[in-house]
Amino acid sequence: MKVRFIILISLFILPLFADAQKDITKECVPTFMFQATYAYQFPGADTKILYGNNSSVGASFMYKTDKNWFFAANGNFIFSDKIKASREDILGIILDDHGQLITGDGIFGSYAMLGRGYHIQAKAGKIINVLAPNPNCGFFISGGLGYLVNRVRIEFSSYASPPPNLSDDYVYGYDRMRGGFAYSGEIGYMYMSNSRVLNFSLSLEFTQAHTKSLREWDFNLMGPDNNRYTDRYVGLRLAIYIPTYKRTPSEYYYY
Repeated sequence: MKVRFIILISLFILPLFADAQKDITKECVPTFMFQATYAYQFPGADTKILYGNNSSVGASFMYKTDKNWFFAANGNFIFSDKIKASREDILGIILDDHGQLITGDGIFGSYAMLGRGYHIQAKAGKIINVLAPNPNCGFFISGGLGYLVNRVRIEFSSYASPPPNLSDDYVYGYDRMRGGFAYSGEIGYMYMSNSRVLNFSLSLEFTQAHTKSLREWDFNLMGPDNNRYTDRYVGLRLAIYIPTYKRTPSEYYYY
């Protein structure tokens, strides 16, 4: 009975992900697509006070209609080794008079401050079939709504243990973690080859989030951070697509 049930479910679900054979050179094809992306971003507004330029990598699940509208859900991981704010701004109250940090071993510690974050969103957009090899690609424009978080990650070298002030939950009082509602806009060009081998897009992306502190206590303020922030990112994004439609054979054989 269980085997029959699994077979019936598979017969229902699999057609959703594997479209019938289509000739994309002649018609606009509805299809599901998987996407991997990378972006190099420049911070703006309140973000640039704390962070430097960053990278963003992510994945997306997208559906394109036969009218060249598309809808997607994606998530991106934000990372950077550039922190613009000084160590005194972030760790001021636990540094000594020379700006040094004493580790849990009682020695001057070697540590790094890194930017980390994530951005999840739902998107919708339209493909404009101009300067394209087939009806399924061209220039596109899209918009998205979601949630964005960023923070400072403090890492110590392998030989040094964190000081008590930065151990366990205490580190949350220094990481400046904030998050909030985000919206984005994107304009670019999508290419889908007739052979299905090469599918990519290159775009200019704008993201803005209205954020607040997600920590109950900020040790530098000696209290909660009740400020509101505008976090902004502008960048270039490259995406690689894997469509699920089946292309028609290029040759036919007769017997």
